[in-house]
Amino acid sequence: MKKVLIPVTNHATLGETDQANGTYAPELTHVVHVLKAQGIAFELASIGGGQVPLYGTETEDDEVNRQMLEDPELQAKIANTLKASELNVSDYDAIFYPGGFGLLSDLASDDQFAVLAASHYEAGGVIAAVCHGPAALLPITLSTGEPLIANKSVTCFTREEEIDFGTISDIPFLLEEAIARKAAQYRKVQPWQELVVEDERLITGQNPASAHAVGVALAKHLTQ
Repeated sequence: MKKVLIPVTNHATLGETDQANGTYAPELTHVVHVLKAQGIAFELASIGGGQVPLYGTETEDDEVNRQMLEDPELQAKIANTLKASELNVSDYDAIFYPGGFGLLSDLASDDQFAVLAASHYEAGGVIAAVCHGPAALLPITLSTGEPLIANKSVTCFTREEEIDFGTISDIPFLLEEAIARKAAQYRKVQPWQELVVEDERLITGQNPASAHAVGVALAKHLTQ
């Protein structure tokens, strides 16, 4: 059975503010929903392990989010993520980074996961990320010394979307700028529209509206 490693943040606030944050639930739940439907296993991990913070758990308008947040398997994994130090990355066929602002404060600069992800990619693995998830791609350096995204086309949450969402002055750094400075090509569409960019075994989605399509693209890579 194919298996996806999902690294999530331990950071529970928006940057240095006291605003509750973490992983944005719909970007996790919509992808997990696709994986489960395709019979693909998944595991959640974080730098420190244990219970991880989620936000975006209001489910009135999102049946998939509601269904997945009530899913016993996912609930158990959110409550008890594996520690980065406990992982054997060769057990996984893909790595998926969901978004949320929390990871701008930990995974975006974490060497432990970056080293795991680099070895995974160089061994033929697939890496996917959505919204702020591509922040976790920034520290990934291949054995050539080049950043993973140096020769890749990628997307992520945009400056316009940060402004619309009211977070532009509270984020630790502007992800669009950081990605655009490091990637071969940065792509975006109008705010809040779906965009998924696939470049060989790297899949990125722009925003929450792109999460389902990222899940579909990831499942396709693993089942074809």
